[in-house]
Amino acid sequence: MTRFALTLEFDGTPFSGLQRQENAPSVQQAVEEAASAITGEDVTMFSAGRTDAGVHALAMRSHIEIAKEMTPFRLMEALNAHLRPQPIAVTHCEAVADDWHARFSCIGRSYVYRIINRRAPLTFDKNRAWQVPQPLDETAMHDAAQALVGLHDFTTFRSVQCQSQSPVKTLDLLTVEREGEEVRVHAAARSFLHHQVRSMVGCLALVGMGRWDRQRLEEALEARDRQELGLNAPPHGLYFVAAQYPDET
Repeated sequence: MTRFALTLEFDGTPFSGLQRQENAPSVQQAVEEAASAITGEDVTMFSAGRTDAGVHALAMRSHIEIAKEMTPFRLMEALNAHLRPQPIAVTHCEAVADDWHARFSCIGRSYVYRIINRRAPLTFDKNRAWQVPQPLDETAMHDAAQALVGLHDFTTFRSVQCQSQSPVKTLDLLTVEREGEEVRVHAAARSFLHHQVRSMVGCLALVGMGRWDRQRLEEALEARDRQELGLNAPPHGLYFVAAQYPDET
């Protein structure tokens, strides 16, 4: 058996999420079925993170194991051929050690959340960004975001369906920047709670609108109460950007 690390890019719009589900299409199911069609084997895919329905990925790291002898390039080409026309692409493939695990070997994950700050309807970015028509103050958003950086109990920003054993996480980075009408929120940590990024972005948007300030955000964090969450941003603005592993740049 050879273990192959895959880098996946996908548009999450038509999927129920990354993880396989019984009665809904998923990215995992699509890749596993493609790999099984190529090899004739039962194939299971493991990934660095999970994504909700509608969430996208620029470079999700995953792995599969197959017995059939194939070069990484041939496997990548075959997977992409079988995945068409679904909006999933394998952008990189390499053979890795048997103890390399896409999820458990991962030491860092990063996301970006895209907000299009305008009143006109979205065309190209429909289902790929959150449209906020009210003016946003990205400087105030960035300043407030720094209150969330570091080691905290993120219960307020955690979905009630979250399966993590602890709500305590260390957020390494949370920045807000603007380029034209697009406001981007970047987040990085070793791991995240379910809905954590979307919940943080939703509250930062309230700060940008002037409805919240940094103190109100700090109070929501300190409350450790999901009822204190101001807003959960929709999934279609969220992108899994990268996974970090030891000895990788």
